[in-house]
Amino acid sequence: MLDFFSIFSKGGLVLWCFQGAGVSGSFAGPVNALIRSVILQERTGNSSFTHNALSLKYKLDNEFELVFVVGFQKFLTLTYVDKFIDDVQLHFRDRLGEKGHRLIASAFEESIARLPMKTYSESKKSQKTVKSMIETKGGEKVKEQTGKKNKHAKKAETGGEEQTKSQSVSMKAVENGNQGMTQEEIIQRNRAEFIRKQTGGRGEKINKSPRPQNPKGKVNRVWDMGGTNCKDLDYSKTNSNTSHNNQSQDNDCFILHRGRKGFGGMFGMLKGLVGSKTLTQLDMEPVLEKMKDHLIAKNVAADIASQLCDSVAKKLEGKVMGTFTTVASTVKQALQDSLVQILQPKRRVDILRDVLEARAQRKPFVITFCGVNGVGKSTNLAKISYWLIENGFTVLIAACDTFRAGAVEQLRTHQRRLNSLHPPEQHGGRPVVQLFEKGYGKDAAGIAMEAIAFARNQSFDVVLVDTAGRMQDNAPLMTALAKLIAVNAPDLVLFVGEALVGNEAVDQLVKFNQALADHSMSDHPRLLDGIVLTKFDTIDDKVGAAISMTYITGQPIVFVGTGQTYSDLRSLNARAVVNALMKA
Repeated sequence: MLDFFSIFSKGGLVLWCFQGAGVSGSFAGPVNALIRSVILQERTGNSSFTHNALSLKYKLDNEFELVFVVGFQKFLTLTYVDKFIDDVQLHFRDRLGEKGHRLIASAFEESIARLPMKTYSESKKSQKTVKSMIETKGGEKVKEQTGKKNKHAKKAETGGEEQTKSQSVSMKAVENGNQGMTQEEIIQRNRAEFIRKQTGGRGEKINKSPRPQNPKGKVNRVWDMGGTNCKDLDYSKTNSNTSHNNQSQDNDCFILHRGRKGFGGMFGMLKGLVGSKTLTQLDMEPVLEKMKDHLIAKNVAADIASQLCDSVAKKLEGKVMGTFTTVASTVKQALQDSLVQILQPKRRVDILRDVLEARAQRKPFVITFCGVNGVGKSTNLAKISYWLIENGFTVLIAACDTFRAGAVEQLRTHQRRLNSLHPPEQHGGRPVVQLFEKGYGKDAAGIAMEAIAFARNQSFDVVLVDTAGRMQDNAPLMTALAKLIAVNAPDLVLFVGEALVGNEAVDQLVKFNQALADHSMSDHPRLLDGIVLTKFDTIDDKVGAAISMTYITGQPIVFVGTGQTYSDLRSLNARAVVNALMKA
């Protein structure tokens, strides 16, 4: 039994919906979750999505920009749903047709038009005069074609509202230049203009006037780029009765080289590029296979690369290719846009703003760092401390790595160096960084709780909680981490990972999140909120780990470590990463 079936446009218009009998609540919540988490996040490679107790199956119609969604209880196994959606899509397309598609577009435009807009008198366009439009838009050509109406431009500028409207209408007619022409004639004119520009202005314009022209000194023209030569282009030899016929023949011959019947050289290539080709899975398959191999070579996890290519295929299937584009360029551009969207996920982390809000509430902002062994948690914790100090905040470091020998001493060294960069006398005699530690072998969750209470009493702005490095398969240590997060409820949980890893990054993040969920004592477990990517300066253009980590978690990369000093900390530039990733 289906809970609901909905058909809506990508512009947001619900075209048809069905809700099963006895189903309580609206289906808007699950559909909105699908849009936010899947469609907008470029994760359409898989045709299913789970939201609370519901399973959603969806299908995209890229030609008509439609989405078909079916929802049912996730404990049910309905094998017919995929074929059912396909059949409904075909039937709906047949009933909709091109006319219905235009109606949807017009309805969307009407809904946009209802939004409040400024009046004409408030716009800059109202300040323009007819004279200014004639001078800037049409030049001498406008003056010739408007004829006597230009004599009244001065009068229209100073007074008559009615005359101004008539002048504007005449101006639009001149600017468009398409009045009284059929679609075929407009296309032919545009094609001739394009050929003239491509040949450096050597081609002559097609003469629409029936009167013969007699340019002097014409010689036989030899045509470049192949094709049959036109024999008699010397108009000076034409006269009276034969002139019109000869010129018509010459013009027809000229048009042949522009593309009506004979294509050669460059024009044959253009014909292959231009068109209204509808993309199919078969067309895209060889290109996507190369793209997938390229992504894997750039350190993207193999499963993630496959899912990305599947998502691009579903996004493009059924779409009509643009003019002068190839399948390879279309697929590459779509993949590039998807990668940028993935690196700019739905939730943005602004630590400075959040610290200020916490300070206004007279409580510290708490950040917990976790990750596997040896990725650089303590070093990057020190870099973030330096960044916070530079922005005028005080920091308390909680040494909750009570497992690794030398962990507390390493943090004490960082504290001493940071305070030497910002001496206490510059801050009212109080150190800007302090270390809260209780030695080794103690309960990490208890130390973190005491550190947060101490920071609140001493009015510290930020508490940075350092935890022990642990492999994702180490159940006792993962249970201790889940306990620390559940008991202390930090404001931000950051996973620290290396940019060097590929498939391992996916395994680490999946198992960390799973362990936090399994070992949590809450019905709504706290998972990872963001990522710190270390050793980013060692990978050149093999930046695929950034894509893998963000794709698998849906969480942003908050910081990128780019060196060994405290100032080597950057925000991620999504477009720069994607450009490096797509570079051959």
